[in-house]
Amino acid sequence: MTDGRAAEHFAHSEEPLLGREADLERLDGFLAGIPRQGGGSLVVLGDPGVGKSALLAEAVRRAEAAGLRVLQAAGVQYRAQTGYGALQQLLTPVPEIQSRAARSPVLAGALGFERGTAPGPDAVTEAVVALAAELSHDMPTLLVLDDAQWLDRAGAVVLGQVARRLAGTGTGLLCAARPGAESFFDHSGLPSHELGPLGEAAAGELLGRRFPEMASGVRRRLIAEAEGNPLALLELPAALNESQRIASQALPARIPLTERLRSTFAARIRTLPPLTRHLLLVAALEGSGNLVVVRRAGAWGHALKYLVPAERARLVRVDETAGRLAFRHSLIRSAVVELSTGDQRRTVHRALAEAWYGVPEQRAWHLAQAAVEPDEGIAELLEETAEVAAHRGDGPNAVAALVRAAELSPAGSGYARRLAKAAYVGANLTGSVRDVPRLLDDARQAAPDAESPAVAVAAALYLLNSYGDIDTAHRLLSGAIALQPEPYDLSDVTLLEALSTLFMVCVHAGRPELWADFDATLAKCTSVPDTVRLMRATFGDPARARPADWARLDAAVRALPGTPDPVRIVRIATAGAYADRLGAIEEPLLLTARGGLRGENIFPAIQASFLWASHAWFAGQWPELRRVAHQGLRWCEDLDYPLRSWTGKFVLALTAAACGDFEDARGFADQMDQWAGSRRGRAVRCYAAHARTLIALSQGDFEAAYRHVCTISPAGAFAPFAGHALWAILDLAEAAVRTGRRQEAVEHVRAARDAGLDAVSPRLRMVLLGSAALAAGSGAAAARSFDRALAVEGAERWPFDHARIRLYYGERLRRGRSSARAREQLAAAAEAFRRLGARPWAERADAELRACGAPARARDLPALTPQQREIASLAAAGLSNKQIAERLFLSPRTVSTHLYQAFPKLGVTSRAALRDALEQLEQLDG
Repeated sequence: MTDGRAAEHFAHSEEPLLGREADLERLDGFLAGIPRQGGGSLVVLGDPGVGKSALLAEAVRRAEAAGLRVLQAAGVQYRAQTGYGALQQLLTPVPEIQSRAARSPVLAGALGFERGTAPGPDAVTEAVVALAAELSHDMPTLLVLDDAQWLDRAGAVVLGQVARRLAGTGTGLLCAARPGAESFFDHSGLPSHELGPLGEAAAGELLGRRFPEMASGVRRRLIAEAEGNPLALLELPAALNESQRIASQALPARIPLTERLRSTFAARIRTLPPLTRHLLLVAALEGSGNLVVVRRAGAWGHALKYLVPAERARLVRVDETAGRLAFRHSLIRSAVVELSTGDQRRTVHRALAEAWYGVPEQRAWHLAQAAVEPDEGIAELLEETAEVAAHRGDGPNAVAALVRAAELSPAGSGYARRLAKAAYVGANLTGSVRDVPRLLDDARQAAPDAESPAVAVAAALYLLNSYGDIDTAHRLLSGAIALQPEPYDLSDVTLLEALSTLFMVCVHAGRPELWADFDATLAKCTSVPDTVRLMRATFGDPARARPADWARLDAAVRALPGTPDPVRIVRIATAGAYADRLGAIEEPLLLTARGGLRGENIFPAIQASFLWASHAWFAGQWPELRRVAHQGLRWCEDLDYPLRSWTGKFVLALTAAACGDFEDARGFADQMDQWAGSRRGRAVRCYAAHARTLIALSQGDFEAAYRHVCTISPAGAFAPFAGHALWAILDLAEAAVRTGRRQEAVEHVRAARDAGLDAVSPRLRMVLLGSAALAAGSGAAAARSFDRALAVEGAERWPFDHARIRLYYGERLRRGRSSARAREQLAAAAEAFRRLGARPWAERADAELRACGAPARARDLPALTPQQREIASLAAAGLSNKQIAERLFLSPRTVSTHLYQAFPKLGVTSRAALRDALEQLEQLDG
């Protein structure tokens, strides 16, 4: 509570509020409207100490008496930087609420159930609104925010948006704030109620109840001085001694009042001994309440004994057992700081820097607060702090440190460089790509002639991720690197980021001329990290990687578990993506992806999510693939990363194509083609071509499949820098054989073997053996190749490819009149396809089985596709077509079509019957 003893008095007594009848009537109307009208928001505005906290406490009492669930949070001054602290206060104290919140991936991240930086505010807002609606299904809910002006930035931004979106959720939001105060909580436009001072009669009664022994003359004087401020009325007597209260001693000539409220605290603080005041200032600027640090910075052997007068004055609470100090009221902390001089504050910050001697990050921050003019030494310390924070994935602190380092930089170029670095660190870790233009503008204004690698990296990241401007990003990066002295030293973190970003530009472009420039630049570099060399060799052009490259990749993969650096995890995973190494680093990838749910490392979390989803495609973990990929797409949408979304949409397109959801798969492919066309983004066009290839194969349109797959790489060759061709070998072989191009299939298998791809991974060996069997036609050689393909160690780990090879083998055996052996292969293929939900492929295998004389199965009847099942489940849960479309990144029309197709399959005619039908289906499947 922020209104001191006034708040304590009103919050803990059962006495009615005095003089607040009209205010309570307004609150009663608001509370009654929550269940009746579906929710809304109300802001109580008032000066410090006027009684906002007391009014909120009474509102809480009345709400609970009326059967509302109440969740509360309060802002704390000088601790406003704590991420999503307000949401933690609201949602974690009650185990039931915490449990529900934990089921939301976004809220699980924001609330810190697992370590990390927080997700974006838009995603958290959606999750909070959804949780509020869920809670209010059981019981109307009231969210109460006290001291909204001091809520942490992240929590304030989210709750400001939530306040505008509660209508219809059955949830109300009641908050108290100071009018005109600087705040991250934007209450503009929300319904408000102004809380004014108490009238004279109510003020007199309040003082009479709280201080019954006070002389009437003294009471009248205090009422006049307090001007109706309840906190001043209750706190001013503490500035008087007992003799003054009973009028045996004269009152001072002037009793400070409000701002008077601040002055009341100031009077109490000024009476303390100088050492006590100094210690209070140390505690106020330290901020966390760490007594060990306060003692060190106090500079006396038994410093804590000097806090005793402050405890007696009820200014602070000291718990030596827990090692914590807490101010009884945040305004006390404010008054302590405001009563100090600038020189005193700087002296204390320097002392705190020394006290934190074993914690470089804290030391650097306090030195920065103590600085009054540019200081390159402190700027360098802050920059080092930022690099440490970035390596552990703490993007927000890294960015804040770099911005402060820029402010302390003596020269314009240093200012510009550090601001630009803040921009690219933010874009690379926190997902703050929208902040990049502002930071770059500031940097360029400070040093218009300095186009440093940091500026180039930040600008390129922005252009590449937001607009997909591949060519401009390449020009900026190449030009900035070329201006550096040769050889290029990649121990310079900024230069390394420039080259790494240039690598991704080349990957998305897929053009030999850009790769030639990259290789020429790489040849001029020293201190090249293994991640750069590996990504260039095994991801940039894997068909031309050497055995030594694969050996180095395997060594890096083995060393990856336990690595805390999310950027390294993503880069090693990228290097191993085409080589089927993602399964070996599944745990680090999932940990990085889950970090995004906790708000950690959002940009690496996006990349890790889609890399893992690529692995899940081959591993047959398709339900999990959809969940993880959709989460990654939500981050891309929230944070404006369209370029990164294509990998997620690609794996979703493949899954949709294999499962017979052709409209969805084509929709993704169309989006990819449209985006990549004008940008000359070959990588994304390859994604689209692969999706169209699988659609055509699933529909039996082999000519179209051959045409699409050859745009990735022509048959019989592996085009330079077309790593995606390694994922389409079996597709090309089938399309070629089915269209009478058997020789092209033979040549393609030969090209793959010449490139040594059969030694790269067991999956590629299985695929090449299966492709060779397809190309071999009938006969003993084909059978031996099929048998060898299916006998590859661990072949079942890639169920879709494995089932396809079984299908092709069964088809050959049936045509060779080996019906019994054919049925064995076809039945296994059909069952594997059904488990995956690959309906068109299961139907194809079942048709071959029937041609072998196998009886039709009841389960061969039309079934829900995985997409139809997911949509039907969401509809059964009460979501509208629009809400389902937003969640699954589909159009409402597509959702409607899927439901229209699902209803007759389930034997229902309305949404109301979906839940029972789906439960019956689950029982049948079991």
